[in-house]
Amino acid sequence: MTHPAIVETIEALGETTLRVEPARVVELCRFLKDQEKFERLSAVTAVDWYPAEPRFEVVYHLHSVAGNKRLRVKARLSGKSPEIDSMTAVWSGANWYEREVYDMFGITFRNHPNLVRILNPTDWEGYPLRKDYPVHGYKYGYSNE
Repeated sequence: MTHPAIVETIEALGETTLRVEPARVVELCRFLKDQEKFERLSAVTAVDWYPAEPRFEVVYHLHSVAGNKRLRVKARLSGKSPEIDSMTAVWSGANWYEREVYDMFGITFRNHPNLVRILNPTDWEGYPLRKDYPVHGYKYGYSNE
């Protein structure tokens, strides 16, 4: 598969992963949905590679029901202000997945229709799945002592 947004194609253990330019991820995913028939977004998650830079990696798991194929798409983001375009215009089911990634990693999804916390209270401080997040959190009576 070729597309200008693809930086690298990795084949390992019978699985295909596409590493893509973050600025073109929506364009690529629209192509994958419309042309390659990956009609289902089965998950969106992230990885924190702290202290490496780029620090974050957003991972999309795609499924072609018609073709009985699966595909992984990865985009690396800077740790300074991690943000990427929302996939909700391509797959409406990206909504809650992206909210979870935002809530737990602090990655902003531009043009998301309702990017608010989904798991933690709205006044929660920080992002619990970041590797530099304190084990006991910042608030709610927890202490490192």
